[in-house]
Amino acid sequence: MTGTPVLGFVGLGVMGSRMCANIVRRAGAEVVVFDPVKEAADAAVALGARRCDGIGGIARDADIVFLSLPGIAEVESVCAELTASADRPRIVVDMSTSDVARTRALAARMEKAGVAFVDAPVARLRQAAEDGTLLITVGATEERFAELEPFLSCMGSDIVHAGGTGNGQVMKILNNMVLFLNMNALAEALTIGRAAGVDGALLFRTLRLGSADSFALRRTATATMIPDEFPERAFPTNYAIKDLALALELARDEGIELPAAGQTMSLLERTRDAGYGENYYPAMIKLVDGRG
Repeated sequence: MTGTPVLGFVGLGVMGSRMCANIVRRAGAEVVVFDPVKEAADAAVALGARRCDGIGGIARDADIVFLSLPGIAEVESVCAELTASADRPRIVVDMSTSDVARTRALAARMEKAGVAFVDAPVARLRQAAEDGTLLITVGATEERFAELEPFLSCMGSDIVHAGGTGNGQVMKILNNMVLFLNMNALAEALTIGRAAGVDGALLFRTLRLGSADSFALRRTATATMIPDEFPERAFPTNYAIKDLALALELARDEGIELPAAGQTMSLLERTRDAGYGENYYPAMIKLVDGRG
């Protein structure tokens, strides 16, 4: 398509590979990719993407670069490589979940290097990444958001302009904080109900009929806590700790105390220390009911 920018994608892990696949299929643009895992890049190439030989190749060939990386340290490292190149992308879009203050500081450094930086973290499960139905919260100017929305819509069904730089991260961090606290409450309710002689599945079905209903109850808690199955390679306890730490740090920066979030963090840390760091984070119930 004439005038369509070349899109770059760095980070083809569990979520990134699915997001990139939807960009390749739906964006109507050339897509160039890089991931240090050869098989991950091979899969994107099989769908129609073009492999680059490293971050320098992405910087040279792409106008807009999407990042799906573990955290802010990796994002900073990749951005340093992108801006070290003689040829640089025009826009970098960070779709990772990252520290707010460091995101804003990185955006300022990128602007000095002549590259716009946008935070656009994603929420919802791996299946939503597969289906292109993620929630994406975007920190950007109105003009930049308008330019990026068609490409973000290839990956998400709900694209929210959260305000200026860093606000996308704020939205995502608070979404996850509320989710983890909700799961903590459900673990406690299930433990009490079972101890008092109520069938756990019946309890959750009944809660769904009342004001206690939630996505966490209907989907995650029911699928994991009732059968007592907490697989690896889902969203592990270690990742939940990382994300909740971002919320606690944001609160400290603003001078706000979060006793409920602090209690949930303690529970997650005890879950990790009991050997469930790589298990799906609802494994926290094992510590609530004393099996940890």
